[in-house]
Amino acid sequence: MNQPDPILEVAFGMLGLVLVMFVHGAGIRLINRHYSAAWVKVRPVTAHWRINLLLAVVITAFAVVHLVETLIWAVPIHRLGILPTLRDSFYYVLESYTTLGDGTVALPEPWRLVGPMIAMSGLFTFGWTGSVLVGIMNQFSELDRQRARRHQGIGQPGDDGHA
Repeated sequence: MNQPDPILEVAFGMLGLVLVMFVHGAGIRLINRHYSAAWVKVRPVTAHWRINLLLAVVITAFAVVHLVETLIWAVPIHRLGILPTLRDSFYYVLESYTTLGDGTVALPEPWRLVGPMIAMSGLFTFGWTGSVLVGIMNQFSELDRQRARRHQGIGQPGDDGHA
């Protein structure tokens, strides 16, 4: 497959893009379900290390999802003989997916349309992950506010409601 038709090249890229988006959605949903189940047990008195561990597990899970998504690109690129080794394929995909674009490994000219599609998948999925992390960090901020109020005695019985 050294001289693909541009239509085949775009179809390959679109298939990869759609598959990555589907995997990302399923991964985000699974992570969010587990996070939500753990978060409902968090109280203002929950130990800080437990809450920080929860955040670390969530971030690690997001990183794993992104690495799986890059393998979704790298394995076919290698198997189709577009790049000679799986290591080169994975390196190229990581560069493109993160939009680093170092350029030390490049796709052959007949396959160059695939690179921007890999970058598009990374932009979409990192944006999606970022928006989910913003929601999670908002929950952490609310918990911090509850802890601060509790520490200052605001919102406790006998409080007059003034800060």
